[in-house]
Order: sequence, then C-alpha cells, then structure tokens
Amino acid sequence: MKDSDKKRAKILVVDDDEELTNTLADYLAKQGYSVTKAYDGREALARLREVDFHMVVTDLKMPEIDGIELLQMVKEINPKVAVVVITGYGTVESAVQAIKLGAYDFIQKPLRLNELQVVIERALDRVTLARQLGIFKGLTLALLISIPFWLVLGIVLMLLWR
Repeated sequence: MKDSDKKRAKILVVDDDEELTNTLADYLAKQGYSVTKAYDGREALARLREVDFHMVVTDLKMPEIDGIELLQMVKEINPKVAVVVITGYGTVESAVQAIKLGAYDFIQKPLRLNELQVVIERALDRVTLARQLGIFKGLTLALLISIPFWLVLGIVLMLLWR
C-alpha cells in the first residue's frame, strides 16, 4: 500500500482494554493511517455511523456488544469495511464463525505488531480493490446506457438531414 493511500485509509480500533487500544492506535498512526479509537462496541457503532471507515480492528470479548455482534453490525452498516478480529480467548469455533460472518482475519493475542501490519495492509488493499471495482461497474453501466442513446440520436439526426 502506498503512503498516500495510507493517509486516506481510516481505521477504527475497538477494545475495552484502553492500554491495548491506545498502543494499537499509536502504532497504526505512526504507520501513516488515520486512526480512531473506541473502547466498547456502542462507542464503535456511534463512530461507524459518523465516519466511512475502511477497516475495523476489534477485540472479540467485550462487555455489552462483543466482537462478533460488532462484526455483524459493521457489515450491515457497510459490507465493504474490512474487519479484523483479535482475541486472547480464541477458539476454532469463534474463528470460523467470525470468518463466516465476513471478518477478513482472526488474530490471536498477544499481538505481533509487524504481523498485524501485514494483515492490515492486505485487508486495505482488498478494500481499495473492491471500491475501485464498484467505480468501474458504475462507469460500465453508464457507458452501456449511453451507447444506445447516442445510436438513436445519430439515427434521428441522419434522418433529419435527408
């Protein structure tokens, strides 16, 4: 991912462990990303409704709204957002459930920041490609709609010139 793309990439970090949230946010900010912090699921949802994030990094175990519930709500709000779930209490079942619900990846604590960085870069590359694909689909549709219009207009003009 290019540095200019990093500055545009908006990441929401969600964890009820404030120290970990701050550490992750500081690390990602130093890497050049635009980072917002939330210390629980409710705060994260409020932030998600305010900002068009590219990625959410969330803890699995949190009070009130856990990471799986947050993942489902994120995907309802914006299915294109990449979600990485982190946990110290991971099981194969929770990992499979998260992936089935649309998580990009599931990472066990303790985190290795350099490994997390690789996952984040790959996820953001995927988000960027998905957004670009949406733009190209729109342009293709516009082109397909406009071609018949221009053909009809050409035929009408040709008939009027006779």
